[in-house]
Amino acid sequence: MADLARVTTWANALIALHLDARVWSFGFDNAKRRAGLTDYTAKRISVSRYLAARYEDDEIHQILLHEIAHALAGSRAGHGPRWQKIADELGYDGGRLHAGETADELAPWVGICPNGHLHYRYRKPTRELSCGVCSRGFSRAHLISWERREVSAATRRQAARPA
Repeated sequence: MADLARVTTWANALIALHLDARVWSFGFDNAKRRAGLTDYTAKRISVSRYLAARYEDDEIHQILLHEIAHALAGSRAGHGPRWQKIADELGYDGGRLHAGETADELAPWVGICPNGHLHYRYRKPTRELSCGVCSRGFSRAHLISWERREVSAATRRQAARPA
């Protein structure tokens, strides 16, 4: 799993190479599902400390390239053709979204459908939800029942450490 000090070095090198290092900065954030973020207002690129601890170096490098492409393309580009062209030129070979592991053990809400499929939420569900694995549309027969669980500080610390 990726060493966070090494990720910082890579990120700062990519920022210096492609952006203005006097303006843009890098840091880690506490996201549990999103791998990276480009904050255009703060001129900051961040990577989830929890997910960086789970991913291999190549995956983290691709996340950094993805976010650098966002910074270069601008806030209005989204994942459109301008962003895609820049991402390709940088050597990014991934998709628009990461399909990797998320920090499910940190989700305080755990749901289960009648067929046993598990679902995780980081915020309290505010309406009834049904299992998307069991039914394409909303189905009362596949309602998810939610339970709150406590996530300890020790669990959070463990999740932020490389495996």
